[in-house]
Amino acid sequence: MNESLPHAAPWHRGEVALQESVGIAGRMAELGPKVIRDHLIAQHREFFPLLPFVVIGAVDQAGHPWATLRAGPPGFLHAPDPFHLRVEAGREGDDPAEAGLEDGEGVALLGIELATRRRNRLNGTLRREGPDGFTVRVAQSFGNCPKYIRVRQEASAAAMVASRPPPVVSDRLDDVARARIAAADTFFVATFIEEAGSRQVDVSHRGGPAGFVRIGEDGSLAIPDYSGNRFFNTLGNVMANSRAGLVFPDFSTGDLLQMTGRAEIVLDPARFGDIAGAERLWLFHPERVVLRAQALPLRFAPADLQPDFRPHRI
Repeated sequence: MNESLPHAAPWHRGEVALQESVGIAGRMAELGPKVIRDHLIAQHREFFPLLPFVVIGAVDQAGHPWATLRAGPPGFLHAPDPFHLRVEAGREGDDPAEAGLEDGEGVALLGIELATRRRNRLNGTLRREGPDGFTVRVAQSFGNCPKYIRVRQEASAAAMVASRPPPVVSDRLDDVARARIAAADTFFVATFIEEAGSRQVDVSHRGGPAGFVRIGEDGSLAIPDYSGNRFFNTLGNVMANSRAGLVFPDFSTGDLLQMTGRAEIVLDPARFGDIAGAERLWLFHPERVVLRAQALPLRFAPADLQPDFRPHRI
């Protein structure tokens, strides 16, 4: 059982190290307490009940992070007060993230509305009262800009399939997994740190043109880090703890390709190759891969509007 870190100065050592590397640590020290809160503001409390799914980051009993998606009718996410978010979603025994969704565990949630590109994040401590859902006590809550999110419109809500194919589990990427990653324009990543026996989990969105994640001959993934809010939540965690978990959703079929492994950050531009617009690069080495067919009971169709991947400065 791991309690989440208390809300204090919002940046930990990994985030500060990367902020210092680009000369903005002082500015972030001033900005952080203004935008990262220990509660849900009214706008966020109104936002989460609108969503048909949520992205979750959790850590299993072996210390492996997993990212996953859970769905429900609008309202399955709701905030009874500014300090708690309730998730009305049952157990999913074939989800490798399920082992990290126990009472007292640190978790992270990302609410993202694909049609409008709105997104809000939080992390905190999970409290489970039964098998039909759980409540998160908020430790940190903050909004994100809409950069790099591919606009999608919900096409249908598929019925939960009673007899889905069993998960396909491997210790490496097979041809099916490679093809899905090569076509992907979106994935989500879970990371975490532990300090003084406490755990802080993060889950975030990554987007780019289809094929923006490169697959090496050894099965490692090369992922560009484009200009963003400079919080460095994900890569700051990787600086302190190399464990990471990725999920590539197929929004047209509901399939979820999940994996856990190790990540490393590449700061030398000479190693970026022909990846345009990247400010940094990070590599992910899968150690366990799980393909869950039709795990997401929603279907989305991509809109014509594409995100802008040109370099930006803030």
